[in-house]
Amino acid sequence: MERRTIGNLEVSAIGLGCMGMSSVYGAANDPDSIRTIHRALDLGVNFLDTADIYGQGHNEELVGRAIAARRDEVVLATKFGILDAGEDARLQVDSSPDYARRAVDASLLRLGVDVIDLYYLHRRNPDTAIEDTIAGMAELVAAGKVRHLGLSEVSADTLRRAHAVHPITALQSEYSLFERNVEASVLATCRELGIGLVAFSPIGRGILTGTVTTLDELDSDDFRRVVPRFQGANLEQNLELVAQVQRIAAEVGATPGQCALAWLLAKDPHIVPIPGTKRVSRLEENAGAVSVRLTAEQVAKLDAAVPPDAVAGDRYSAGGLAAVNT
Repeated sequence: MERRTIGNLEVSAIGLGCMGMSSVYGAANDPDSIRTIHRALDLGVNFLDTADIYGQGHNEELVGRAIAARRDEVVLATKFGILDAGEDARLQVDSSPDYARRAVDASLLRLGVDVIDLYYLHRRNPDTAIEDTIAGMAELVAAGKVRHLGLSEVSADTLRRAHAVHPITALQSEYSLFERNVEASVLATCRELGIGLVAFSPIGRGILTGTVTTLDELDSDDFRRVVPRFQGANLEQNLELVAQVQRIAAEVGATPGQCALAWLLAKDPHIVPIPGTKRVSRLEENAGAVSVRLTAEQVAKLDAAVPPDAVAGDRYSAGGLAAVNT
């Protein structure tokens, strides 16, 4: 597996998002998920991403069990800050230094590790100055509980202010052919400051694989059932865009999902996508994207196939959108 650097941390060029193993995309299946994590490590996919809110702690415990005998093979990332989702999925967020101190100890216990390689602020509460949050997180580095710091879904200005307090290794934000807001200013700021961009939902929550064509195919508790982009006429319009990606993927000789991941890898050498899956077969397909080398012409064709303003519907409900780009 190819390696990339984010900040001064070396990770596999494609990581594994573990959220869906515990929540959001249907029922959990721990044995299958653990097999998928082990297969990821066998393939050299060493960058595992979790958070304390995923499954209300279940996901960290699951990842901890899966890596217990293979800790030295893993670059382990987790997050803190989201407490719960309230009315209209409006996130309750605590980004105070005091909460960071308490949260990290709880995550270390659930993960069963002595140190977290990359510790993100999952979302920011604007009532707490980012300088104060990062100063508190820097104390965790000094205490040996955390090696590197990251932020998730913050604005370019917040990222710059945070980096002035303590080096930020990675910014995690949604980035895919279907979600390109980071291209406005965040990506340039990352390049300027030497911060890696970790792209979550890099295949558009599955839609870019071409396998999601109706909500009827999804579990009753699948998060996508309430995401505007998957609703009614929005879904119909978005599937037309997916069809164009499918045609280009056929020309490239890759699956649509691989093509979407290769597009991200071609955008910048310090971008690392972290597609999530519970299934070994999908993991293997995603990992294979590192062998798909897109030409500049093919990247341009994909850019044109899915213009940023062509995707119908928001990526979150109003409550979720309120917590991003803060």
